[in-house]
Amino acid sequence: MAETFDYIICGAGSAGCVLANRLSADPANKVLLLEQGGHDRRFWSRIPVGYYKAVYDPKMSRTFATEPSDGTAGRSVPWPRGRMIGGSSSINGLIFIRGQHQDFDDWEALGADGWGWRDVLPHFRKLECYQGGESQWRGALGELQVSELRDDNPACAAWLESAEAWGLPHTPDFNGETTAGSGRYQLSIDSLSG
Repeated sequence: MAETFDYIICGAGSAGCVLANRLSADPANKVLLLEQGGHDRRFWSRIPVGYYKAVYDPKMSRTFATEPSDGTAGRSVPWPRGRMIGGSSSINGLIFIRGQHQDFDDWEALGADGWGWRDVLPHFRKLECYQGGESQWRGALGELQVSELRDDNPACAAWLESAEAWGLPHTPDFNGETTAGSGRYQLSIDSLSG
Protein backbone atom coordinates (compact mmCIF):
# COMPACT_ATOMS: atom_id res chain seq x y z
CA MET A 1 0.00 0.00 0.00
CA ALA A 2 1.17 3.52 -0.73
CA GLU A 3 2.53 5.51 2.19
CA THR A 4 1.13 8.80 0.96
CA PHE A 5 -2.26 9.61 -0.49
CA ASP A 6 -3.78 12.50 -2.36
CA TYR A 7 -7.12 11.92 -0.64
CA ILE A 8 -8.12 10.19 2.58
CA ILE A 9 -11.84 9.56 3.03
CA CYS A 10 -13.11 8.58 6.47
CA GLY A 11 -16.23 6.45 6.24
CA ALA A 12 -17.36 4.10 3.49
CA GLY A 13 -21.03 4.98 3.60
CA SER A 14 -22.91 5.95 0.45
CA ALA A 15 -21.24 9.36 0.14
CA GLY A 16 -17.75 8.10 1.00
CA CYS A 17 -17.97 5.25 -1.52
CA VAL A 18 -19.25 7.51 -4.31
CA LEU A 19 -16.53 10.07 -3.58
CA ALA A 20 -13.78 7.42 -3.49
CA ASN A 21 -15.05 5.95 -6.76
CA ARG A 22 -15.02 9.31 -8.50
CA LEU A 23 -11.62 10.34 -7.20
CA SER A 24 -10.02 6.99 -7.99
CA ALA A 25 -11.36 7.10 -11.56
CA ASP A 26 -8.33 9.29 -12.25
CA PRO A 27 -5.36 6.88 -12.10
CA ALA A 28 -3.12 9.75 -10.99
CA ASN A 29 -5.01 10.00 -7.68
CA LYS A 30 -3.99 7.90 -4.70
CA VAL A 31 -7.13 7.44 -2.61
CA LEU A 32 -7.46 5.81 0.80
CA LEU A 33 -10.97 4.92 1.96
CA LEU A 34 -11.14 4.10 5.67
CA GLU A 35 -14.00 2.18 7.27
CA GLN A 36 -14.15 0.92 10.83
CA GLY A 37 -16.26 -2.10 9.93
CA GLY A 38 -15.95 -4.74 7.24
CA HIS A 39 -17.88 -5.60 4.11
CA ASP A 40 -21.69 -5.51 3.98
CA ARG A 41 -21.91 -9.14 2.87
CA ARG A 42 -23.80 -10.18 5.97
CA PHE A 43 -27.23 -11.64 5.31
CA TRP A 44 -29.10 -9.02 7.39
CA SER A 45 -27.49 -6.08 5.61
CA ARG A 46 -28.56 -7.34 2.17
CA ILE A 47 -32.35 -7.30 2.61
CA PRO A 48 -34.60 -4.36 3.58
CA VAL A 49 -36.15 -6.09 6.60
CA GLY A 50 -32.63 -6.85 7.85
CA TYR A 51 -32.43 -3.47 9.57
CA TYR A 52 -34.29 -5.13 12.44
CA LYS A 53 -31.23 -7.30 13.13
CA ALA A 54 -28.48 -5.01 11.83
CA VAL A 55 -29.34 -1.74 13.51
CA TYR A 56 -28.24 -2.82 17.02
CA ASP A 57 -25.67 -5.49 16.12
CA PRO A 58 -22.26 -4.11 17.22
CA LYS A 59 -20.60 -5.90 14.29
CA MET A 60 -22.70 -3.83 11.87
CA SER A 61 -23.60 -0.71 13.81
CA ARG A 62 -22.43 1.72 16.44
CA THR A 63 -25.18 3.28 18.52
CA PHE A 64 -24.67 6.81 19.72
CA ALA A 65 -27.06 8.79 21.89
CA THR A 66 -28.44 12.19 20.96
CA GLU A 67 -28.45 15.07 23.39
CA PRO A 68 -31.80 15.52 25.12
CA SER A 69 -33.83 18.23 23.41
CA ASP A 70 -37.25 19.86 23.43
CA GLY A 71 -38.12 17.93 20.24
CA THR A 72 -37.65 14.63 22.08
CA ALA A 73 -39.42 15.71 25.28
CA GLY A 74 -36.07 15.97 27.05
CA ARG A 75 -35.07 12.40 26.21
CA SER A 76 -31.86 11.07 24.74
CA VAL A 77 -32.58 8.98 21.62
CA PRO A 78 -30.47 6.08 20.30
CA TRP A 79 -28.75 7.01 17.02
CA PRO A 80 -27.42 3.89 15.24
CA ARG A 81 -24.82 4.45 12.52
CA GLY A 82 -23.61 1.82 10.09
CA ARG A 83 -20.25 0.21 10.71
CA MET A 84 -19.43 -1.43 7.37
CA ILE A 85 -19.01 -0.72 3.69
CA GLY A 86 -22.26 1.02 2.81
CA GLY A 87 -22.43 2.72 6.20
CA SER A 88 -25.85 3.58 7.54
CA SER A 89 -27.39 2.79 4.15
CA SER A 90 -26.70 -0.85 4.97
CA ILE A 91 -28.65 -0.76 8.25
CA ASN A 92 -31.57 1.58 7.51
CA GLY A 93 -33.86 -0.80 5.67
CA LEU A 94 -32.07 0.28 2.46
CA ILE A 95 -34.43 3.28 2.22
CA PHE A 96 -33.23 6.09 -0.03
CA ILE A 97 -34.48 9.54 0.90
CA ARG A 98 -32.61 12.79 0.59
CA GLY A 99 -34.39 14.77 3.28
CA GLN A 100 -36.69 17.77 3.51
CA HIS A 101 -36.00 20.55 0.99
CA GLN A 102 -36.72 23.13 3.68
CA ASP A 103 -34.01 21.72 5.96
CA PHE A 104 -31.35 22.49 3.36
CA ASP A 105 -32.75 26.00 2.86
CA ASP A 106 -32.79 26.51 6.64
CA TRP A 107 -29.11 25.51 6.88
CA GLU A 108 -28.30 28.01 4.16
CA ALA A 109 -30.27 30.73 5.95
CA LEU A 110 -28.25 29.99 9.09
CA GLY A 111 -25.00 30.63 7.19
CA ALA A 112 -24.16 27.36 5.44
CA ASP A 113 -23.56 28.93 2.03
CA GLY A 114 -24.04 26.50 -0.83
CA TRP A 115 -26.26 24.14 1.21
CA GLY A 116 -29.65 25.38 -0.04
CA TRP A 117 -31.89 22.88 -1.80
CA ARG A 118 -31.26 24.41 -5.24
CA ASP A 119 -27.50 24.08 -4.59
CA VAL A 120 -27.45 20.45 -3.43
CA LEU A 121 -30.02 19.05 -5.88
CA PRO A 122 -27.54 18.82 -8.80
CA HIS A 123 -25.18 16.80 -6.58
CA PHE A 124 -27.97 14.40 -5.56
CA ARG A 125 -28.92 13.96 -9.21
CA LYS A 126 -25.32 13.28 -10.17
CA LEU A 127 -24.77 10.54 -7.56
CA GLU A 128 -27.88 8.47 -8.23
CA CYS A 129 -28.84 5.95 -10.86
CA TYR A 130 -32.61 6.04 -10.44
CA GLN A 131 -34.47 3.12 -11.98
CA GLY A 132 -37.34 5.47 -12.89
CA GLY A 133 -35.14 7.53 -15.19
CA GLU A 134 -33.75 11.03 -15.26
CA SER A 135 -35.86 14.11 -14.60
CA GLN A 136 -35.37 17.61 -13.24
CA TRP A 137 -35.43 15.98 -9.76
CA ARG A 138 -33.70 12.65 -10.40
CA GLY A 139 -30.43 11.40 -11.86
CA ALA A 140 -29.96 8.23 -13.88
CA LEU A 141 -26.21 8.04 -14.53
CA GLY A 142 -24.66 8.02 -11.04
CA GLU A 143 -23.08 5.25 -8.99
CA LEU A 144 -25.77 4.86 -6.30
CA GLN A 145 -28.52 2.50 -7.47
CA VAL A 146 -32.05 3.59 -6.49
CA SER A 147 -35.12 1.47 -7.22
CA GLU A 148 -38.81 1.33 -6.45
CA LEU A 149 -40.29 -1.04 -3.87
CA ARG A 150 -41.01 -4.41 -5.44
CA ASP A 151 -43.50 -5.65 -2.84
CA ASP A 152 -47.03 -4.65 -3.78
CA ASN A 153 -48.58 -5.57 -0.44
CA PRO A 154 -52.36 -4.98 -0.29
CA ALA A 155 -52.01 -3.69 3.29
CA CYS A 156 -49.64 -0.98 2.08
CA ALA A 157 -52.04 0.04 -0.68
CA ALA A 158 -54.90 0.18 1.85
CA TRP A 159 -52.83 2.30 4.22
CA LEU A 160 -51.98 4.76 1.44
CA GLU A 161 -55.64 4.96 0.40
CA SER A 162 -56.58 5.67 4.02
CA ALA A 163 -53.94 8.40 4.28
CA GLU A 164 -55.32 10.09 1.17
CA ALA A 165 -58.90 9.75 2.42
CA TRP A 166 -57.78 11.42 5.66
CA GLY A 167 -56.40 14.32 3.63
CA LEU A 168 -52.70 13.63 3.04
CA PRO A 169 -51.82 14.23 -0.60
CA HIS A 170 -50.34 11.38 -2.62
CA THR A 171 -46.60 11.85 -3.16
CA PRO A 172 -45.35 9.61 -5.97
CA ASP A 173 -41.67 10.44 -5.30
CA PHE A 174 -40.35 11.55 -1.90
CA ASN A 175 -37.11 12.50 -3.65
CA GLY A 176 -38.94 14.61 -6.22
CA GLU A 177 -40.72 17.92 -6.14
CA THR A 178 -42.09 17.59 -2.61
CA THR A 179 -41.64 15.41 0.43
CA ALA A 180 -45.06 16.26 1.87
CA GLY A 181 -47.76 13.60 1.80
CA SER A 182 -47.97 9.83 1.74
CA GLY A 183 -46.40 7.41 -0.69
CA ARG A 184 -43.90 4.62 -1.11
CA TYR A 185 -40.23 4.97 -0.28
CA GLN A 186 -37.51 4.02 -2.72
CA LEU A 187 -34.60 1.75 -1.92
CA SER A 188 -30.85 1.89 -2.44
CA ILE A 189 -30.98 -1.48 -4.18
CA ASP A 190 -30.09 -2.40 -7.73
CA SER A 191 -33.27 -4.30 -8.52
CA LEU A 192 -32.34 -4.67 -12.17
CA SER A 193 -29.43 -7.00 -11.42
CA GLY A 194 -31.33 -9.35 -9.17
